[in-house]
Amino acid sequence: MNCIIFKNEKKYVNDFINLPVKLYGKDDNMESPGTVKQLLLGNHPLSKYFTLYPFLIYSEKEVVGRFAITAYENDDTAYLGFFECIDDNQVSQYLFECASDFCRRKKFSRILGPVDASFWMKYRLKINRFDEKPYTGEPYNKSYYYQMFLNSGFEVMEHYTSNNYRAIDTSYENEKYEKRYREFLANGYEIKSPTTAEYDKTVEEVYELITDLYKDFPIFKDLGKEDFKTIFADYKTIMNMSMTKIAYYKGKAVGFYISIPDYGNRVYHLDLKNLLPNLMYIMRNRKNPKRYVMLYMGVDREHRGLGKALVYSIMKELMNNNLPSIGALARDGKVTQTYAFDDIENVYEYVLLGKKL
Repeated sequence: MNCIIFKNEKKYVNDFINLPVKLYGKDDNMESPGTVKQLLLGNHPLSKYFTLYPFLIYSEKEVVGRFAITAYENDDTAYLGFFECIDDNQVSQYLFECASDFCRRKKFSRILGPVDASFWMKYRLKINRFDEKPYTGEPYNKSYYYQMFLNSGFEVMEHYTSNNYRAIDTSYENEKYEKRYREFLANGYEIKSPTTAEYDKTVEEVYELITDLYKDFPIFKDLGKEDFKTIFADYKTIMNMSMTKIAYYKGKAVGFYISIPDYGNRVYHLDLKNLLPNLMYIMRNRKNPKRYVMLYMGVDREHRGLGKALVYSIMKELMNNNLPSIGALARDGKVTQTYAFDDIENVYEYVLLGKKL
């Protein structure tokens, strides 16, 4: 086996992008080839924030593994991401040894992963429920990756869960949440869905909130407002606005809840070959989704209790449509893990791992 570090050579870029195609099926490949290519070539909107070192593992002439190390200025942690490997412990051990040796030479003190370049891209490792198709926004991977990380000296640093909520209809009652919702409305709060015309303004409001509220999250890095707007511009085409809520108090945004229909992996494969069928699928499911994914939520710290009111505003929409939902990727210890706990059917688990050097 040999390990290749590369820059923008066409052959290596293509080999890096094509490995997931060999490892995953049509429905569980959650990687956007176009986005990865942008990152490898250094022309992604986020590229200015870090240095990316991509690697490929070859056995003879066959690609059997890949990874990338992301480095941030004034940060002695290396972030290992874009990890993919065939089901072979020898290959994974060699891959992790190469990663560790590189990081030691660069004087990093530890490695965290998996992190695909940025908090704003994809991070965390899925560790259970591989019997179901991945949902939109899920950090999906092969089931054997977790043991590969553990075998190479990584330890769990953070644990996350996604809750799969049952479908609810208009007969559903939750007195505690409804009471909190009515209390906040009576006290002058407004909770509403943005219109398509208001989208750009809403993104700026969410940026101000999320930058403050998420700053204590592991691997969080600041992002400029214009770059944030660029990253989230595509959400406008996949959001059903009724399932995104913004809370206002005295005209100021003080909370948000962002949800999207579950498109599976269709939103990641809009290349020319798959463009028309996947676009048609997205348009169809945006109007008539089968399930929603709740991706982001935050409430200004001065407005305690507003979270339950926001959740209930989303629950009302779900009741009207009789649809199930997924509350995605809540970090252990955060109150969002326990919202409407009695209505959870399944729990998906994820971890962030670390290794001292």
